[in-house]
Amino acid sequence: MIWSGILILLLAAPALAAPDRSPRPSPRPVEMVFRTSPGPVYSDAPMRPVPRPEGAAGLRPVVMVRPSPRPVKMRPVEAETRVLSRAPRGGVCGGHQIEGEALAPISGRLRGCEIARPVRVTRVSGVALKPAAVLDCSAAQALADWVENSVKPAVRRLGGGAGGLRVAAGYACRTRNNRPGGKLSEHAKGRAVDISAIVLKNGKSIPVLSGWNDVVAGKILRQVHREACGPFKTVLGPEADRYHKDHLHLDVAQRAGRYCR
Repeated sequence: MIWSGILILLLAAPALAAPDRSPRPSPRPVEMVFRTSPGPVYSDAPMRPVPRPEGAAGLRPVVMVRPSPRPVKMRPVEAETRVLSRAPRGGVCGGHQIEGEALAPISGRLRGCEIARPVRVTRVSGVALKPAAVLDCSAAQALADWVENSVKPAVRRLGGGAGGLRVAAGYACRTRNNRPGGKLSEHAKGRAVDISAIVLKNGKSIPVLSGWNDVVAGKILRQVHREACGPFKTVLGPEADRYHKDHLHLDVAQRAGRYCR
C-alpha cells in the first residue's frame, strides 16, 4: 500500500510541474471616450449675475462680477474756452460800466447831423435803459457817471434801488425843440439823452411829469437833476421851459461852461 501511493505521486509529479500552455483569451479592449469641455471664455464685457434656479430656496449662488473701470472725470475744456472767448461785460466805449453794441457811422438828412462812432447803449452802471439809446461815447460815459454817483444813491432805499431809466430820446436828427430853421440839437450829434422816469427794481417808477412836485419823489428828482450838472454840460428840467415838463434833458455840448436849469 505504501509503495503504491509513492508510485502514484511519482507519476503525477511531472504533470503538476509542467506549466499550463493552453491559449488564454486576450482581454477585451476598453474603448476610451474623452469628452472635451470648452475652456474659459474671456471677454471684456462685464459678467452678469446668473438668475437663481427654481426650487433652490435658501441657496445663494456665487456670482462673479467683473468690475467696470472707474469713470474718469474730464475737464470741460470746451465750456471754459467759450467763457474765456466771450466779450467782457461793458465792451463799448472802453468802460466796464457801459453795455451795448457798436454801430456803423450815422449820418442824417441835415448837415452836421451825424455820429462818427455811435453805440447803442442798453445798460449803464448796472441800470437798464428802456428803450436802449443811441449815443456817442462821451454822452454814454457821462450818463454812466451820473447813474453811479447820483441816481443809484438817491433811490437805494426805495423799491430795491434803481433798476432802469426810461429814455424819452437819444439820437434824433432834428433842430432844438424841433423848431424849423433852428440850431441843430445835441440829439442830432448823439450827445444828448432825455430821461422821463427812474424805474425801481420792484417795478414802480418815479416819473418826472407827476413826481417833480411830489413830497418824496420831487426831492429825489431835484437832487439827481442838480447833481447831473457836473458830468453833463447842459441840464434842463421841468422848471427850464415848457418843452421839458416831462423829462430831464442831459447833454455834453462842447462849450466852455455849464448851463443847468
